[in-house]
Amino acid sequence: MAFRALILTSIIVMGITGCSHNPNKAEKIDTKVEKSSTISGNTELGVKDGNMVVQRKTLMSEELRELQYDVYGLEDRVYGNVKYASTGLYGALKGCRLNLSKKENGGTGKLMWTEPVDRVTDKEDDFKMGLDEQDKIVGVTEEFLKDRLNRFREYKRILNKRNEEYEDKIEVCKAELNSRKFDQDKEAQNKDAQKAAGNN
Repeated sequence: MAFRALILTSIIVMGITGCSHNPNKAEKIDTKVEKSSTISGNTELGVKDGNMVVQRKTLMSEELRELQYDVYGLEDRVYGNVKYASTGLYGALKGCRLNLSKKENGGTGKLMWTEPVDRVTDKEDDFKMGLDEQDKIVGVTEEFLKDRLNRFREYKRILNKRNEEYEDKIEVCKAELNSRKFDQDKEAQNKDAQKAAGNN
C-alpha cells in the first residue's frame, strides 16, 4: 500500500513539474550583475549571487534579425538572387558543367545533370488571412520565438553544408575542365611538332 502511494505521488510530482515548464512562456530573468565591467558589446564580467560570471545579454529581436540576415545571405550565396542577377554557387556549378559538356572541351555536347534548386526558406508557412482589430484584411503568420530561432538555425546548418558541397563540386568541375584543356593543348602541340617534323 505504501509502495503504491509512493508511486502515485511520484507520478503526480512528475506530471506537475513536466507541465509547469513552458519554453515559450516569457519569464522574468534577473540580469543585474554587480561589480561589472564590459568585455565587449553586450558581454560583461561581474558577480551574481556571489559567483563570478560572464553574462551576455541580447535583445532577441536583434538575435533573430541577425540570424535571418545570415540565412538569407547564405542562401543567396548558394543559389543566387534573381533581383541582383547573381547566380550563386549553384549557377557557377551549372556554368562549369555546361563548359565541361561542350565538344570543344572533350564533352558529349549534352548538358550534365545538375540537381534542382532547393531553397530552404521557400518552405515557410502560408498566411492565415482574415480581419484584424481595425477590420482590415490582413495575412498573418505566427510562431513561437524559440521555434523560429530553431528553424533558422537549422536553415543555417543546411545552407552551410550545401555551401561547402557546392564549393567542392565547383573545384572538381574546374579541375576536370583544366585537365581536359591541358590534354587538348598537349595533343595540339604534338600535332604541330609532327607537322613541323614532316615538313623538314
